Amino acid sequence: MTTTRHRRPTPEDAVAAGPTPPGAPAVTRSRRPGWRNPRLLLGLLLVAASVVGGARVLAGADDTVAVWTSTRDLPDGATLAEADLGRERVRFPDQEAADGYLSADEPAPVGAVLDRRVGAGELLPRAAVAPREQAELVELPLGVASDDLPATVRQGSVVDVWVAPATPGGTGGTTGSGDEPAPEARRVLEDVTVVAVPGTQDSLAPETTRQVILGVPTERSDDVATALGALADGRVVVTRKG
Repeated sequence: MTTTRHRRPTPEDAVAAGPTPPGAPAVTRSRRPGWRNPRLLLGLLLVAASVVGGARVLAGADDTVAVWTSTRDLPDGATLAEADLGRERVRFPDQEAADGYLSADEPAPVGAVLDRRVGAGELLPRAAVAPREQAELVELPLGVASDDLPATVRQGSVVDVWVAPATPGGTGGTTGSGDEPAPEARRVLEDVTVVAVPGTQDSLAPETTRQVILGVPTERSDDVATALGALADGRVVVTRKG
C-alpha cells in the first residue's frame, strides 16, 4: 500500500510557480482581535455606559421620603412617647407637600405635644406638633382605687374618667324602695392623656389607692371644673382607650 504525504508550500515553491494569475485574490491569514482593537474597546464602553445609566434610573425611581407616623389614636394634648411613633415611606407630589410633615430623617419628636387629634397610622403634620415647652396643659391629680384603675395605664395612655354614684349600704343594686334602678355612672372627662402615674413609696404596704395625673388642654378647663364637682359624688373609675 502506497502512502502519499502532502507538505506545506514554501516561499521557494511560490517563486517556482511564478506570478499569481491576474484577478486571483491574495491569500491572507486571519488573526484574533486583540485588546487594543478599536471595535472591542468601543463595545466595552457602550456596555459600561448602559450599566451605569440603568443604575441611575433605578435609583431615581425611588422618590419616596420617610416620615413619622402615629402608631395609635392620640387625642389633642397627648405627649408623644417613643412607642407612639412609627416610620413610613411616602411619595409626595412636590417638596412643599413633603415639608408639611415631620421627616423621619429628623430626630424623633419624643416629648412633643399634639395640638389636635391624630389617628392611628396618620402622618404627623408639623402644624399639629408643638414642642413640650409650648404645651399648655392643666394637670389634674386624681386618687383612684387600685381596683378602678387598669394596670395597663401608663404615661401617655388615653383615658376616660367616670363617676359611679354611691349607693346605700355600698351596694350597686337599687336605691330607695328597691323599685327604682340605681343611677348610672357618668363620664366626666373624655380623651385625656395620662401625664404620670407615680409609684407607691412603700412597696411593702398594700397599694389600695393610686394617684394618676391627667393632662387636660387649657381650652378644656371648664371640663376640669365640672369633673371636680362630680368626683365628690361617687367612686372614680378610669377606663383606658390607648
